[in-house]
Amino acid sequence: MEHNHSHNNDINLSNAFKIGITINIIFVTIEALFGYLSNSMALIADAGHNLSDVLALSFSWMAIILSQRKPTMKFTYGFRRSTILIALLNTILLLAAVVFIVYETIERLSKSAEINANSVMIVASIGIAVNAFTAWLFLKEKNHDLNVRSAFVHFVADALVSMGVVVAGVIMAFTGIQWIDSLVSFTIVAVILYGSYHLLIDSVNLALDAVPENINIEEVSEFLKKLPEVSGVHDLHIWALSTTDAALTVHLSTCEQTDINFIKVIQQGLHERFRIEHATIQIEFGSKEDCGIKY
Repeated sequence: MEHNHSHNNDINLSNAFKIGITINIIFVTIEALFGYLSNSMALIADAGHNLSDVLALSFSWMAIILSQRKPTMKFTYGFRRSTILIALLNTILLLAAVVFIVYETIERLSKSAEINANSVMIVASIGIAVNAFTAWLFLKEKNHDLNVRSAFVHFVADALVSMGVVVAGVIMAFTGIQWIDSLVSFTIVAVILYGSYHLLIDSVNLALDAVPENINIEEVSEFLKKLPEVSGVHDLHIWALSTTDAALTVHLSTCEQTDINFIKVIQQGLHERFRIEHATIQIEFGSKEDCGIKY
């Protein structure tokens, strides 16, 4: 039952990526075209932002496919860690989009051009629907994978940004103030930078084998210390094998003999309470220090 459930999740997530990538490629093309025709840097900036998200989606999907490949004699953990590298690459793509948007916005500010406010409002309104729907595709799995969570957050932010572009179009239509378009463009940059910062920190932390954000190492240590057979906990290490899987190694001192079932119970507890799938446990029986034995 557990295997089938996992397999179904993989299929649903794969379909979410396929649908999300397809509809966003179509929308980015339309948005960039209308942005160019209507002289709206806000639309072009939003299209650039959405394009970076499409690339991020594609790389994230690729990483998830790679992570499902079986381990080899060379890559003994498999290719699950590629999901962390992809999350880091996604951040770089977002920062590249920022540079492009800022450059183009400054260029447009130096050139006066009439902006078609109606086109801006219509296309941005479609963007709200497209981005909100794409975010919804990843709603269920957003708490289990950094790449999926980043996709969800990006598209929620995109929907809000598109809403801002609609507001800018309304203001331009009723007041004729053209610089509002550039103001929205810089606002989009601020949104991207904010999202990129958190994604960058999470990605670098995982790449440097930090304890994953969803695991409290102190709680894990307390869980192990409270086991009746355990008299001491040493060399506890927790790190990410991927954006979804965590590994643990620990030395446990005991003052009484234990068997293989003892380790299995601990591994089951770590799985159920902390979502740690790969736990390597070394038992040190009769430690003089932890058992109070005098030398």
